[in-house]
Amino acid sequence: MIKKRRQSRAPNRQLTVLRCCCTVTEMAALRLLNFWAMLVTLSVCNGWLFENFGSYRNREADEVALWPLPQKIQISGAAFQLSSAGFQITHANGSTAGPSCSLLQNAFRRYFDYIFGNARKQGKNQQKVFDSELQELQVLLTAKDPECDGYPNLKTDESYQLEVDQPTSVLKAANVWGALRGLETFSQLVYEDDYGAHKINKTSISDFPRFAHRGILLDTSRHYLPLKAILTNLEAMAMNKFNVFHWHIVDDHSFPFLSRTFPDLSQRKGAFHPYTHVYTPSDVKMVIEFARMRGIRVVAEFDTPGHTQSWGKGQPDLLTPCFSGSSPTGTFGPVNPILNSTYDFMTRFFKEVSTVFPDAYIHLGGDEVDFSCWKSNPDIQKFMDQQGFGQDYKKLESYYIQRLLDIVSATNKGYMVWQEVFDNGVKLKGDTVVEVWMNNNVDGELQKVTGSGFTTILSAPWYLDYISYGQDWQKYYKVEPLSFQGTAEQKKLVIGGEACLWGEYVDGTNLTPRLWPRASAVGERLWSDENVKDINSAYNRLAKHRCRMVQRGIPAEPLYIGFCPHEYGGL
Repeated sequence: MIKKRRQSRAPNRQLTVLRCCCTVTEMAALRLLNFWAMLVTLSVCNGWLFENFGSYRNREADEVALWPLPQKIQISGAAFQLSSAGFQITHANGSTAGPSCSLLQNAFRRYFDYIFGNARKQGKNQQKVFDSELQELQVLLTAKDPECDGYPNLKTDESYQLEVDQPTSVLKAANVWGALRGLETFSQLVYEDDYGAHKINKTSISDFPRFAHRGILLDTSRHYLPLKAILTNLEAMAMNKFNVFHWHIVDDHSFPFLSRTFPDLSQRKGAFHPYTHVYTPSDVKMVIEFARMRGIRVVAEFDTPGHTQSWGKGQPDLLTPCFSGSSPTGTFGPVNPILNSTYDFMTRFFKEVSTVFPDAYIHLGGDEVDFSCWKSNPDIQKFMDQQGFGQDYKKLESYYIQRLLDIVSATNKGYMVWQEVFDNGVKLKGDTVVEVWMNNNVDGELQKVTGSGFTTILSAPWYLDYISYGQDWQKYYKVEPLSFQGTAEQKKLVIGGEACLWGEYVDGTNLTPRLWPRASAVGERLWSDENVKDINSAYNRLAKHRCRMVQRGIPAEPLYIGFCPHEYGGL
């Protein structure tokens, strides 16, 4: 039997050609490759202003291919050439940061290599040019403390202004975090013409993120993710202006976090292998610093009382013994919430965690607790009677969570929790962040959580481990985080969201192509203006942005049929 070929289709793409008075040079400078196998010459007049992107299609915004799209951008047809021999990124006079700011110095080198590295790898000799040459990008920081030695946080100012002109362009930001976002945008503005020359158009940008929390969750328990894979994805996160790495570091299946206080948690079969499949203190430190240099927070999750089977292998009496009738079965359930030793352990463990991870928040999980083992245990049943809990095991879970929250609060850390902690009525601190992940009634849950005054992040519509044939990035792109019924004050409590890639079927072999560019759709939704939602425009830019990631060594999967000028693994 002959099977019919699938008729998958890319979005309809109608070509719009603007007729203006532009020079031949300007037209040639903006001749870019169309991924539907034809070259299109587009005319762009000086001073074309792109604002309110959602209200209309504009081909020039597509051709620039910035991702995520800035809040305001003005692009001129005037193009300047720049070469590795004649261009530099420098600190501006009057900037509150200088050469001693290692974070910026590192970023200057990194982005210079992003712009010119491919040409140098191909052995192209880039001579200094003098015709319309852009000589430098000056970075001007204005805050009294530019935060060169600090860590990004929930209240970090990531705004920036970029003026591209010759001979000198200026990137202005309050601190290093805004400068990092502006450097990424500048690098995306640079393109190669048909002759391999690097060019950039006169541009004015004013930009800032719509949401403060833009996260990626990676799961390193179900499969161990090599350090290199984590660093690669931090690089991709910076390209897409994500700013939170939610590190779901341990779970039922393995405990790869090597604790100095309790090394047996990973060493005694808690990890898949005690030496090759663990994250040592130096590994964790490297991830945190690599992320910091890219303006990314690292929020570690240690999920309890459920999802803790791996914990019990190295910590005796931590988990609840399960029973069949009056006899123990030899199996174990969630953390045992009735023993003082449990809370002694948690106090010591989270004291260590609070010193290892510098972020102001720790994710404490609290989801999917199976009560069946608790119900079978006679000691638990007796405790329930003593506390007056009856048969409501949600009250027992709340009892445990409340004591854990007090322990973490004593370390001067804030905490994030999955939505069940809120749903079960646990008394939470006012600055608790509740993560909404269950898909059965997202709008109703957001309304309840924010109605109770809690800060909220959304991940329910962005579980990227669910894959399908075709362009599923579109459904992630179409999500509007603030579509629920609520007051303006409630909607201000939604501080962002996360794209989650759980690890049942993901390891180092397929992590990056499964995540990117699908997660890029979430990145633009969380950064750009709410009116930026045209799928056709997004497709055009995302296809080129995906090729940009490929050129930087990130094996992002293709959106659809086409090719990249610099293919992954090519010369």
